[in-house]
Amino acid sequence: MSPDEKNGQPGDARSKETAAAEDTRLLTAAETAGGALPPPAVPVSSAELRPEDGHESVLHRILTGNALVSVLAVLMALILGGLLIAVTDEAVANSAGYFFSRPTDLLGAAWSAASGAYVALFQGAVFNFEADTFSRMIYPLTQTLTVATPLICAGLGVALAFRAGMFNIGAQGQIIIGATLAAWVGFSWHLPVGVHLLVVVLAGAVGGALWGGIAGLLKARTGAHEVIVTIMLNYIAIQLVLFLLTTPGFQRPGSTNPISPQIDSTALFPPLLGDGFRLHWGFVMAIAATVFIWWLLNRSTVGFELRAVGANPAAARNAGISTTKGYVIVMLIAGALAGLAGVAQVSGTEKVLTSGVAASFGFDAITVALLGRSSPWGTFAAGLLFGAFRAGGVTMQTSTGTSIDIVLVVQSLIVLFIAAPPLVRSIFRIPPPGAFKTKRTTTNAAAGGAA
Repeated sequence: MSPDEKNGQPGDARSKETAAAEDTRLLTAAETAGGALPPPAVPVSSAELRPEDGHESVLHRILTGNALVSVLAVLMALILGGLLIAVTDEAVANSAGYFFSRPTDLLGAAWSAASGAYVALFQGAVFNFEADTFSRMIYPLTQTLTVATPLICAGLGVALAFRAGMFNIGAQGQIIIGATLAAWVGFSWHLPVGVHLLVVVLAGAVGGALWGGIAGLLKARTGAHEVIVTIMLNYIAIQLVLFLLTTPGFQRPGSTNPISPQIDSTALFPPLLGDGFRLHWGFVMAIAATVFIWWLLNRSTVGFELRAVGANPAAARNAGISTTKGYVIVMLIAGALAGLAGVAQVSGTEKVLTSGVAASFGFDAITVALLGRSSPWGTFAAGLLFGAFRAGGVTMQTSTGTSIDIVLVVQSLIVLFIAAPPLVRSIFRIPPPGAFKTKRTTTNAAAGGAA
């Protein structure tokens, strides 16, 4: 500790005469004791620490951040999925019978089975390098983007609710209601080009928002748990669309199947890359939704209040933030986003309303939000990944005979590892969050004590 700190005087306020007298006194005392003057304790300034802190801050964010854990979780899931593919392969099973005589045959067969399946998955989801034209080469990527569109929209709704401290398990029902209302407007209203599609998009968003708002209102007014409410609303939505598709207002004339009339061409998303591809402008809508949620959470007062409610409802109430209002708002927006996923289905991909219009997008959206760590762009990337799994799984099965169910296994393993980040960190020996900060604090404290 410096003499200034001992005397309780800041160095800037001390006069030059006092500083000179103090230095003379210390020098005289040291000479009288017959010893050499000890080296002065040089305090570490903030300017000197700033570069090191910045370096450790970046390293800390890279090595302990959630993004790295998510990437490693996907990597581990793919490795285990490859092992399952190898174990169930017929050539691997045959070579295992003479493993001790020629072990390399077993290893080669296992590698061929796993790598062949993943290469086929890549060709069906990203780029088909065996195609003869460029359009056919990039066609798998367009399929991935098409499948990812409803996953991204619904995943954003689930992620937003997570950020506000609510578990939105009702994306499936919200997709169905949004798709139902959008489809009805699409085939029963006949409006001009441009206006019709805009009205369909608004109708789908309103339908999903109303269905999600029920859960938010019940949570705010009665304290009903949103998990139970949204699950029950899923069942209601599934049975409701089944009923509607048997009524004259929704069933296609002359058909006994539960299917709606064709959506008007004016209510369909135009192709994004031409008629040769299924990719439509709904993907641009998904990008716009991602940008909007990012802005909402990081640049708006409403987003700040929603994050405050999710972080600590009691503290938010003490700060004057209405938690009941936050619950309703977040579920309205989350439902609207899921409704947009339904619009992407009926006005982009399916072009009709069926009982399976939502497929399993609502439940997969929960996984997408978890993998994306409930961040807008993380959810967007996770939606692309799961879209690639869906699009490439069919090619993998047809090309290599590998069951498409292995894709579901890989997705489930991703969720497992995402839910257990300490397991991933221990396997790859990643330092826990705050490791560098704790180390730096301990070092600074020790230096301060020595001074």
